[in-house]
Amino acid sequence: MKAFLTSWQVWALGSAVFAALTAIFAKIGISDVNSDFATFVRTVVILLAIAFMLTLAGNWQAPGTVPAKSWIFLILSGLATGASWLCYFRALQIGKAAQVAPVDKLSVVLVAIFAVLFLGEQLSTTHWIAVAMIGGGALLLALPI
Repeated sequence: MKAFLTSWQVWALGSAVFAALTAIFAKIGISDVNSDFATFVRTVVILLAIAFMLTLAGNWQAPGTVPAKSWIFLILSGLATGASWLCYFRALQIGKAAQVAPVDKLSVVLVAIFAVLFLGEQLSTTHWIAVAMIGGGALLLALPI
């Protein structure tokens, strides 16, 4: 069981399942609500849930123990997440979930490119083909239904 819980693949699959549910729940939830306000509500819920989980697991960390570089990049990540959520909810309010979510997943393609450019990671030819297929699939799904 421990190997199961420490597998990145299991956690990544969980992320995908919850991201899919996010799109469906959000599409239903924003039908009569401003998308920016909906993003605010979602953020408050997430903040409370994470605080609860940190408390339950005893994983709070003293802010002074976090290196300055980590603070900077965590703050930048938070700002990027907020911008992503605002854009995502607005897109969901305007478009169809079955089209918005795949375009949002073009982030997979961008992460691969950014990881190579900024983190020095290397992808095999097979991985690049997969990245291209993900991009192509997302674009095909974005076509009008």
